[in-house]
Formats: sequence, C-alpha cells, structure tokens
Amino acid sequence: MHKVTLSNGVEFMCSEAQTILEAAKISNVAIEHSCRTGRCGICAAPISRGETRLVGSEESLSDHDSSSGKILTCSRTPLTDIHLDINDLGEIGSLKTLTLPCRIDSIRAYNDDVLSLVLRLPPNSNFNFLPGQYLNLIRGDIRRSYSIANAQRADGKLELQVKRVEQGSMSAILFSQVKENDLLRVEGPLGTFSYRDDGEQNVILMATGTGVAPIKALLESFSSDFGRKNIFVVWGGRYKKDLYLNVESILENITYVPVLSRDNQQGFFHGYVQQAVLSLDLDLVKSSVYACGSEVMIKDARECLLNNGLPLKRFYSDAFVSSN
Repeated sequence: MHKVTLSNGVEFMCSEAQTILEAAKISNVAIEHSCRTGRCGICAAPISRGETRLVGSEESLSDHDSSSGKILTCSRTPLTDIHLDINDLGEIGSLKTLTLPCRIDSIRAYNDDVLSLVLRLPPNSNFNFLPGQYLNLIRGDIRRSYSIANAQRADGKLELQVKRVEQGSMSAILFSQVKENDLLRVEGPLGTFSYRDDGEQNVILMATGTGVAPIKALLESFSSDFGRKNIFVVWGGRYKKDLYLNVESILENITYVPVLSRDNQQGFFHGYVQQAVLSLDLDLVKSSVYACGSEVMIKDARECLLNNGLPLKRFYSDAFVSSN
C-alpha cells in the first residue's frame, strides 16, 4: 500500500491493484472525475512527488499535459508514496453510490430527438446527490450514463434527458420499447460536476445539446437572490429545434444566450458557444465556467477561454463521451 497525499493535506492509501481514483472513492475522498475511462480528461492531476504506473488509457492527456507532469487518476496506480497537486472536493466524498430499482414515472418528447424520462425510486431510498452529477441507467446488461436534470426534489424523482443515438442500444429501448411504470435500475450518484463558490462575479453555464441537463439542475438549485453574482447561460445547438428547453423560465434574472452553429436566425448567436461567451465581453478573471457537452466542445472551450484570461481552476466541465 502506498500513501496518496493531496495539496490540502488529505491522505488515503492505495494499493498497486487499484487506480488512484478507485482508492480515493473507497476512502470517501472525492477528487475530480467523470467518465472513469481516460477519455474525458477531467481527472487530470499534476503529480509533484512519487512514481506511478499506467494501467489504463490516457488518450485525453495532451503531450503538453504529460510533459508537464500530469496524470489521469483513473488510469494510474502508485508505485511509491505520491503527492498530487489537487484538493479533495469535500461533501461529494460523503455521498454514497447506490444501485436501486426504479420505475418510469413519465416519458415525454422534448422534440424528435430528445426525451424527458422521469424515474421514481422506492420510498426512503435516500438517494442523495448534488446538482450536476450523473447516474448510470441499467436495463438488463445495458448500462448508459445520463446527467440528472433536476435538483433534489421533495418527491425524490429524477429526470433524465435522453438523446436519440443512431445504433444506440439504450436509446432504442427508451425511444421505442419502454412505457410508464416499467422497471429499470439506477446506479449513482456519480461524477464530481457541481457548483463551487469561488467568490466569482460571473457564473457562466455553457452547454451543447443535452449538456443542458446538468445546467438545468444547477439553475434549479440557485436561489433567485444568488448573492450578487451574474449568471449567464450559453446553450448551443445546430438548429433552433435543438434548443428544446425554455431556459429563462427556470430561474429569474439570468442572461440567456442561445447559439446556433448551422443556422443564422435573428435573436440567436451564430457560431460556437465559446465564441458566444467571448461576445459577452466579460472579465473572465472574475468568472467561473461550467461547461457540459461533447468532448470537442469542452476541449475547444477550455483552450479558448483560458487564453482569454479565465483562471485554470475555474473551468469546470463534464464531457459527454459516447458509449458506442
């Protein structure tokens, strides 16, 4: 067993048979992560002391990240005691991951390509989560990840927003086979995407496609008197029909910027979400960004916004990686 020490002094033990991320989870220590497969890059961490061994994929690490000493905690195991230049995430570590049966409470179409799926858990399930986290939906031997699209509700119900995926096994089931009251299972909560108060002036929530689901959950958790912070929602799709939610009805006093990449219509920013953020002419040094959507968008937005003054530690993301 080797000791893993974080910058804020938190420690946990990890064997050479575990990844660093697995060991942290077992010790109820939450560190940044999402996909757990090496593809999203969210668990990247600078290592300042010690040696590790690669046991999985690090495809999301750039050559610059690797040469500067970063590793993926989901893909590495320690060979010695190590020190990582990251902090733990506090209360997320105390949330228990549960596997529970659930019933489909309702199904409705947002549009031809996106469903709202509301799930009903057994009474007294104590399924606690932070807005922004995701779960695995399970039907037989098929398991797919979906963000929880609501904040914690008094009735305990969970909404998922499901995109139709060509040749997608779970997508085909949900769009054409299931009905209300059918039995499924969920595993969660998972991931570390959630709001952290960094004392910022501007909170920028940006998404593409169904990446708006965790953004909706965050908005529901913000009170209307959310300090003196300015909240911006920048949501992009290819065409107008892709922007299926009435974002401005979720929370008052936000600035909403709808973005279309392949259509040019009045009232919409034409281009990409990161360009739309820059068009707001905000002081990014005083901002935090929460980005959800495709791996490509996350990578491009991160590079663009950091180059324009956003502090590295204030770019939070949840990359949606394909299961196919």
